[in-house]
Amino acid sequence: MLSEPRSGRLAAWGNALLAGLVSPDDAVHAIVGDDAVHRVEDLPGETAPVGLTLALGRLRALGVTGFRVALPAAGHPLGLSGPPAFNARALEAEEAVVATGAAYGLVPEVYEAGPAGDVHVEVVWHCLPVREAPPADVPSLGEAERELAEALRDATETLTRLDVAASGPVAEAALDAYRARAQRGAAETLAPGYPPRAVRVLELAQRIGLLISVAYENGHGGAVSASEMAARGEALRPVERVARRAQVAAYNAYVEERERG
Repeated sequence: MLSEPRSGRLAAWGNALLAGLVSPDDAVHAIVGDDAVHRVEDLPGETAPVGLTLALGRLRALGVTGFRVALPAAGHPLGLSGPPAFNARALEAEEAVVATGAAYGLVPEVYEAGPAGDVHVEVVWHCLPVREAPPADVPSLGEAERELAEALRDATETLTRLDVAASGPVAEAALDAYRARAQRGAAETLAPGYPPRAVRVLELAQRIGLLISVAYENGHGGAVSASEMAARGEALRPVERVARRAQVAAYNAYVEERERG
């Protein structure tokens, strides 16, 4: 949850490219990020993997008009619409991009290559057919924002009561570092064309994701008994679900607003 999902970058900057708001080079640069290279495999009309620039152009020619994000987890097919083969692959990757206008989906497979100390990341996006149906369990931006505010309050209260590390100075230091990063890269939180509310929702979802990660990674604080540790897990699971729903709502906002006219 801390890092921006690759599916989010592809959907956001792919939407900006389709809208003519960015150049192909700028879109691909933003999608690839710190990775070494991205390729797309099994693209209709291609017998071998191709680069992102060609792939995005081909998808446009095939009728794609926008991109949505799916962030599924076990028991929660968030953003998916089927068929089972695509859902299974997306669930394994815990993310996917679903096109609108043409029934295709993209699921990333990540590889690390190179010697120790000089490892680089390569990503292959697998293009598969999808079912044209409403995505599962995606809230509106307004719903997502309300859910996030409630989740942040409830989680903070629960973690403080349990004396979990994420409610103390370690969490505050991590959150301060996150805020500094967010301020430096605020203009790149989402691609051009997204409404300000989507940027706000995504930033809050990422902040809550950081709170959850700190809670898991920095010890148990006072939650040392089995019952207290179980209570911590019970507190964090629904918050994780809300944060993932909000991320998807933010990334999908461009397509949702366009479809509403």
